[in-house]
Amino acid sequence: MGNKQSVKSHLENSQRTGVFQLTKAKLNEIPSDVFRVTTLRTIDLSTNHLKTIPTNIANFINLRTLILDENLLTQLPEEICRLTKLETLSLASNQLQTLPKMLGDLRSLRSLNLSNNRLQKFPIELRTIRQLDFIDLSKNKITEIPDGIGDMQAHEINLNQNQLEKISDDLSQCPRLKVLRLEENCLRLDEITRSILSESQISLLAVDGNLFDIKQLRDHPAYDQYMERYTATKKKI
Repeated sequence: MGNKQSVKSHLENSQRTGVFQLTKAKLNEIPSDVFRVTTLRTIDLSTNHLKTIPTNIANFINLRTLILDENLLTQLPEEICRLTKLETLSLASNQLQTLPKMLGDLRSLRSLNLSNNRLQKFPIELRTIRQLDFIDLSKNKITEIPDGIGDMQAHEINLNQNQLEKISDDLSQCPRLKVLRLEENCLRLDEITRSILSESQISLLAVDGNLFDIKQLRDHPAYDQYMERYTATKKKI
């Protein structure tokens, strides 16, 4: 455990502010006293040595932000899905291989960072979260974007540096998807379909570092329609 006096001091502050932040403290577990402060709105325990999250994480019914970047987590308890007021969940640079089945119950979630983990499957459960704006799944081992993703509400999805070989044409149906990052994967040109280029809302499609030359994409019959959206977005900035 980290320094007990430091934990006590941070706890006292958190009771006043609603924020418990204790980073780079070499914590092996979440201090048990933290769970008594059920009014917390923000918890930041990034850059520690946490291997598990206790099931009583569900006690934090008012939690809006949970940051657990740079720990040693291999899985998450299903109870984390009871945090229905959670808006920001950041779990970058852990060792996660799977995610809770009920992840879609986080109905207030707006930003999800799962970059630099060991995930092999795209979390299709996220498609039911209506408020979700940003998903970062970069630096994982995901091999495909599955069918059934068409009602995903995210504005931006980052899948850079995965092992993608297949992406579903259903991406063209995502009603709010503006930014799709697919750099440094294993995609062939025919995975970038006509409907993704011509019928989607995507105005920034990043695909450098795949199994085709960008010039080949520019020669695609539907590329001009994508560029119209890209240019229109640039003019608004």
